[in-house]
Amino acid sequence: MLVSNLKLKNWRNFTQVDVALQPRQFVVGPNASGKSNLLDVFRFLRDIAKRRGGGLQDAIDKRGGLSKVRCLSARRDPEVVVGVAISDSEDDGSPRWRYEIGIKLETRGFRQPYLSREVVWDRDERILNRPDDNDRKDPERLKQTYLEQVNDNREFRAIGDYFGNISYTHLVPQMLRHSDALQGRLLEDDPFGQGFLESVAKADPRTRRSRLAAMSRIVTAAVPKLQDIEFERDATTGRPHLSALYSHWRPKAGRQREDQFSDGTLRLMALVWSLLDGDSLLLLEEPELSLHAGITEKLATLMYRSQRRRKRQVLISTHSAELLSDASIGGEEVLLLSPTHEGTEVSVSSDLDEIRSILDAGVPVGDVVIPRTKPENADQIEMFG
Repeated sequence: MLVSNLKLKNWRNFTQVDVALQPRQFVVGPNASGKSNLLDVFRFLRDIAKRRGGGLQDAIDKRGGLSKVRCLSARRDPEVVVGVAISDSEDDGSPRWRYEIGIKLETRGFRQPYLSREVVWDRDERILNRPDDNDRKDPERLKQTYLEQVNDNREFRAIGDYFGNISYTHLVPQMLRHSDALQGRLLEDDPFGQGFLESVAKADPRTRRSRLAAMSRIVTAAVPKLQDIEFERDATTGRPHLSALYSHWRPKAGRQREDQFSDGTLRLMALVWSLLDGDSLLLLEEPELSLHAGITEKLATLMYRSQRRRKRQVLISTHSAELLSDASIGGEEVLLLSPTHEGTEVSVSSDLDEIRSILDAGVPVGDVVIPRTKPENADQIEMFG
């Protein structure tokens, strides 16, 4: 399955969004333009649909309440709307499913969020349209989506399963190195540290060996002297670890664990594992961080080739012209975020005439769009001090 279209109203930075998405989609824009918030739409859907600890109220609470989710530019119409069109990867791209929810805040009482709408289309047939008669008789029902209720979503459970398996990776090396001290404070699906090793540990041993072998081929090509990546458990605590050997003048030196790896090595390992783990939508936050430009230039091709067979969709936020220097990246694969006084606008790069004409001349997309994300007054920074 692939998300082929995204519609938003009053979601964080965005007052209105209606944009087509590609199997490999890059998101670029200035700092604080909403790149992370755009990816968070899909984490929000995952948090609603996941089987354990999920649901609409929990997903909104995680984000500080509906007032923190609603766009500051939403004045007259306070409804927050998230809508996606989902295509089967084997189809011609026309949507198989369309799912949309609208959320408002109660005007009285505890002012909890409730559903102003929940609509599901299967092809051209609308199979769910809330509020319905049962909701009007019992408004408390509108505090839950059908997406999170197994007894009510049989006709479109495939959507919930797809959302519930969405993955997000933005590994913070320090959180992984100090995971012992942070143990018990991390989320079960933590994408920033210990969750990476737990994901490796939970994999079937045969699958894990295959993935670690692929990881070794990629990482050892990028990291000088690194070799022989293996999975192991601490003999005392049972905690999972990755270890590796470095070739140097001490041929019998002991193996090093992840707390001794560089930031770039850890992030590259987590990136490769994420690309190999799962087949639902994968969200990557600035994968170029801590990596040499020579490695970053190859990541787009790595993403494409690793997902080609499974036709898995990948959404990537980035500030890197090197990442977007790959000649295979088309303008339709890059969303350009542009802040305005009334929220951030989202444009497909190839839909903008001034960008399309330069791309048609053979200029790499990164050289065209990244300069457009530079803050207008950035040059003033060097004047201070």
